[in-house]
Amino acid sequence: MKLIIIGSTWVEPRSTAAGSRMLQLLEAFDKAGWELTFATAAKPSEHAFDLGTLGIKLQAIQLNDDSFDVFVQDLQPDIVLFDRYITEEQYGWRVYDRCPNAMRVLDTEDLHCLRKARATAVTQDRNCTTQDLFSDVAKREIASIYRCDLTLMISEYEIELLQHQFQVPLALLHYVPFLVSSPASPLISFEDRAHFISIGNFLHPPNWDATLYLKKAIWPIIRKALPKASVEIYGAYPSDKVFQLHNEAQGFLIKGRAPDAHKVIQHAKVLLAPLRFGAGLKGKLIDAMQCGTPSVTTSIGAEGMYDTTRWCGRVEDEPLAFAKAAIALYTSPQLWLEAQRQGVEIVNTRFQKQRHAPALIDKMLQIQARLSAHRQANFTGQMLHFHQLRASKYMSKWIALKNKQ
Repeated sequence: MKLIIIGSTWVEPRSTAAGSRMLQLLEAFDKAGWELTFATAAKPSEHAFDLGTLGIKLQAIQLNDDSFDVFVQDLQPDIVLFDRYITEEQYGWRVYDRCPNAMRVLDTEDLHCLRKARATAVTQDRNCTTQDLFSDVAKREIASIYRCDLTLMISEYEIELLQHQFQVPLALLHYVPFLVSSPASPLISFEDRAHFISIGNFLHPPNWDATLYLKKAIWPIIRKALPKASVEIYGAYPSDKVFQLHNEAQGFLIKGRAPDAHKVIQHAKVLLAPLRFGAGLKGKLIDAMQCGTPSVTTSIGAEGMYDTTRWCGRVEDEPLAFAKAAIALYTSPQLWLEAQRQGVEIVNTRFQKQRHAPALIDKMLQIQARLSAHRQANFTGQMLHFHQLRASKYMSKWIALKNKQ
């Protein structure tokens, strides 16, 4: 089985949760024995994972260039996976044109239209409404979902949203959360840990907003109750504006990129993730569970990560309640240990790769085996392909021609 992954960026598992997610998918495909090629137009990155260690072939491609047509036609893949809807917009029509029998799979990473709707509401200091969802991004992203034979969704909440708010057929969606193993044992004890921690790629707007929110609205309350406590802030790609938040006197310490997220998280007592907008599942919270580190987050932070199981810490949306929950976990060994146990239970019951990875492979093979019938049941997707092939194709060819001049 030949699979091409068209990446929006290089795979950086130590920089972003999206990078970790993509590497998990690649490892699942590799374990299935598939022949993998990772193609991207992104600039090389010094932080990229060496995919060659998995035997994955690498291919540099260009936007709006007919050389991609030659590449994909020569390879004749059985499956093409698009990393986010934007890459499907850029290359989907070319795959459709040159390899019409290749199964097309979209990995949303998270639902971009949901993240954008929530970001708009936070910027305007109000609650997110249904109307916020009906944006141009939603129209583009959901059109991409229809054009693909299968879309991988990381959050059950987002599957329900697509089904009930946008009437997307469940046959086009498949739930694939983070694919992780059980936490290592033994976990570091309460007594052998110190300080709070916050972590997240600073290029991701929800993480930058959460850092500012923590600094201004939450940390002063915690620091007043715990004058000797400190919080270490980690994240990839910190800019000058991030380092300007560093304040030794306040115990607010900007550390920058973490060489190993698990190593820094497992030595902290409590992880703080006051996310006010975003979508998908939060990799930092999965990492905390695996490290046995309780967390305090918001309802958006914990969204889609637990059901009847209690959270591995606390979920609070107001600054004062958030701070009080963090203080309680930091100072009570009993509360802390119970939260740690809950985190282990959530990982073991909801995110085991031994369960979800084989289910993903089976689903893709089932659709690939009856691709023609599957597509006939998705007339909306055929219709969108018809119009995209004419609109995107000729716009792209015009850009390509212009670039040659």
